[in-house]
Amino acid sequence: MTKNLSFEYFLIFLCICFFSPVSLSASEKKSELSEGQYIYVPAYSYIYSGEKERPFPLTVTLSIRNINPKHQIKIILVDYYETQGKLLKKYIDKPITLKPLESLRYVIPGKIKSGGSGANFIVEWQSDKFVNPPIIESIMIGTQMQQGISFTSRGREILTPE
Repeated sequence: MTKNLSFEYFLIFLCICFFSPVSLSASEKKSELSEGQYIYVPAYSYIYSGEKERPFPLTVTLSIRNINPKHQIKIILVDYYETQGKLLKKYIDKPITLKPLESLRYVIPGKIKSGGSGANFIVEWQSDKFVNPPIIESIMIGTQMQQGISFTSRGREILTPE
């Protein structure tokens, strides 16, 4: 009986070792690094307020942060689209280099409502080395009378368009 019990403990031990959450190995961490991405970033030039669904205008800030402490990245594309998918504005004509830990921002004033409640940015970035992907997010803020609202949307990688 003792041999069976110790064998059962051994099996439980093996299961714990193989199926328990563990920290990522070096090769798995390396796969989180990237040489470039297309990023979709939700943005809202207004949201709806109240029962009558009145537009509540918001100022939108697109923030691009190179979080890599040792390597630069290049921002290749920053495009702003409206709710129906129409391109509203191309923000850059040539690549912009972001040094380690440097940030870049674009602001769309609250009085510009053309983006709508389904506006978005497409950002493309590249690097000549595998680096930590940048943090790309939009920050929306607005005030009306004595009411204020603010929130953020984090970008998400999308497959490279062909």
